[in-house]
Amino acid sequence: MKHFRAYFTGLFVGLVASLVSVAPAYSADSLASWNDGPTKQAILDFVKKTTDPKSGDFVPVEDRIATFDNDGTLWVEHPMYTQLAFALDRVKKLAPEHPEWKTTQPFKAVLDNDMKALGAAGEKGLLELVMASHAGMSTAEFETIVKDWLATARHPRFNKPYTELTYLPMVELLEYLRAHDFKTYIVSGGGIEFMRPMTQSVYGIPPEQVIGSSIKTQYVMKDGKPELMRLAEINFIDDKTGKPVGINMYIGKRPVVSFGNSDGDRQMLEWTGAGEGARLMGLVYHDDADREYAYGPAGGLPNSPFGTFSQSTMDEAKKSGWQIVSMKNDWARIFSFDAPAK
Repeated sequence: MKHFRAYFTGLFVGLVASLVSVAPAYSADSLASWNDGPTKQAILDFVKKTTDPKSGDFVPVEDRIATFDNDGTLWVEHPMYTQLAFALDRVKKLAPEHPEWKTTQPFKAVLDNDMKALGAAGEKGLLELVMASHAGMSTAEFETIVKDWLATARHPRFNKPYTELTYLPMVELLEYLRAHDFKTYIVSGGGIEFMRPMTQSVYGIPPEQVIGSSIKTQYVMKDGKPELMRLAEINFIDDKTGKPVGINMYIGKRPVVSFGNSDGDRQMLEWTGAGEGARLMGLVYHDDADREYAYGPAGGLPNSPFGTFSQSTMDEAKKSGWQIVSMKNDWARIFSFDAPAK
């Protein structure tokens, strides 16, 4: 009996030791790709005070809601939004079925690779492209198309899959917050059903925690089976003032953490900051043309329609105490394939 007791005691101790040895250490080192400085320290201080029950800024677990924009905040958005690149590829693939597109804008601009004419088409033209390339199929068919495209498409500058062009420091931040019982959501102007197929594997965010723009769907019976068909009609635009509306609609609670990178995220950060108690708002500032891109107040691409970050948003951020996350100064690495800082 003594030997059996010793055996099971040793087995239990060994099991506990193995679990402890593989458990992640969520300390400051969990933000390893962030340079030491005021921005990183502000994040660490916020998490510490909001998760300490003895702190006056303590936030109960059920209220630890963190929302993140996607394009330009969690992954690259230049030289164009990833979903737009997908839409252009879809239009080219579908073009043989639509000979009229050869002479009809904005489709002609896509087929001619005329980016100037495409830009001149404006929001209305881009919407036409999305409707033509995203509708007329079931939700299941669309998910398969998106997955197949993400598996093969490559970014024109980095020659990497778009799913590898996520910002390593932001992925670390998502993991760090979840380790402290924050629930992380994506709140993006991008299409909700374009993002959902990849968010779990790329960010650790399940599809039910993704909020985005959407087109209408219709329940139909097809060959005796129920399906949801995607219609060429807008349902909801999750951008600018739409973001707080979407948060209220899908989450039902005001976030205590919000990160974005553009004018389109301004209202989400304002909504977050208007709540009571401790709050953390941040804007990713694209000021590193060497490792990524420089645009907005940083210059570089001043007239780009993607990720517009005006000086007025910068001014509001400074006035309201939002964290300006400088890619150049705050991030030791931007992508996972970047060489570690020495």
